[in-house]
Amino acid sequence: MNIRNWVLACAATAQLTTAAFAADQAGQTPAATKAVAVKAQTTCPVMGGQVDKTKFIDYAGKRIYVCCESCIATIKKDPAKYVKKLEAEGITLDKAGPSKAK
Repeated sequence: MNIRNWVLACAATAQLTTAAFAADQAGQTPAATKAVAVKAQTTCPVMGGQVDKTKFIDYAGKRIYVCCESCIATIKKDPAKYVKKLEAEGITLDKAGPSKAK
C-alpha cells in the first residue's frame, strides 16, 4: 500500500469514526447501521437464469423464485439447501404468500 492510499484509508476511517461518535453522543444510531440493504432474488438458484416471478416454491415462510417448472421439482427435494444458498449470497427472500390449501 502506498502512502497516498494509506492516508486516504486513514482519513475515511477517521471520518466514519467521528460520525459514529457524534451520533452516539446525540443518542442516535449511525446511518451506516440503520439501513440493511435488501438484495432481491433475480436469478434461479438451480440453473442461474433469470427468474420467472410466476414460478416459485414457498418454504418456511419464504418464497424461492425459479426460472422453470423443472427447477421447482429440484428445489422440492431439498428446499432448505436453496434457502441457505440464497441467504448466503445476501439475498433477502420475499415472504411466502397465503396458503391456497383449504
